[in-house]
Amino acid sequence: MQYELKKFKDNQIAAKIIGKGNLHVKLRGSTYEDLFKAASVKEAWDADVTNKNNIAVLTLYCLIGQRSDRRFYPNESFDLKIISKFINMMNFDKVEILHPHSSVSLALIDNSIEMSCFDYVKKTFDTIGNPILVSPDAGAYKTTHTFATKLNADIIPSNKVRINGTPKIKVQGNVKQKDCLIIDDLADGGRTFTQLAHELKKQGANTVFLYVTHAQFNYGLKELKETINHIFCTNSYKDIEDDFVTQYKVI
Repeated sequence: MQYELKKFKDNQIAAKIIGKGNLHVKLRGSTYEDLFKAASVKEAWDADVTNKNNIAVLTLYCLIGQRSDRRFYPNESFDLKIISKFINMMNFDKVEILHPHSSVSLALIDNSIEMSCFDYVKKTFDTIGNPILVSPDAGAYKTTHTFATKLNADIIPSNKVRINGTPKIKVQGNVKQKDCLIIDDLADGGRTFTQLAHELKKQGANTVFLYVTHAQFNYGLKELKETINHIFCTNSYKDIEDDFVTQYKVI
């Protein structure tokens, strides 16, 4: 199923369906405008009564707002809830989400399923050569533990704690003379990874690598290059042209 999109001078979005059959809309590094485009396409597809026995699938390679999976402070908006309501309004038969930040996304979005990133983690693991897996915080531990079990790899948890009011990274294991692979779903600025890599090397790690599925790096790579040996990621959010980064193509 093919479709065309048109954007008017006043930023209105219009869609036109070409042909008949199942619909598959794929969004990369999705924005609010992308969601409106998907809604226009879905509305045009729904309007064709011959599609009533066909299937419509929405694939979200990087779900916008997925880190805003709760109301952090009083009087602030619950952004993922708003985004999920809009996606649900489109009424897709299936919504695929690549490596969601938390289970809240799957709970809020109707007909949603998780697309696993395990194959990309395994490629990274094999490329480095049996590194220790490091979870950067408590939220990432469950997923990292699942990967470690599948890969028969060692795992070390870490967390940010406050000592006398000062935030510090605490590594719960021995990394001396080891190669370490930090695994997480998303990198915005990357400061936490920089601090963790610094602590791992301070405790004797030979090398520290980073895998993130959704590589935003909105503040550049300069600080990361000071402590991390290499970054592995997918192109779910954007393409990165830098020898310091190895990207796996998902779209």
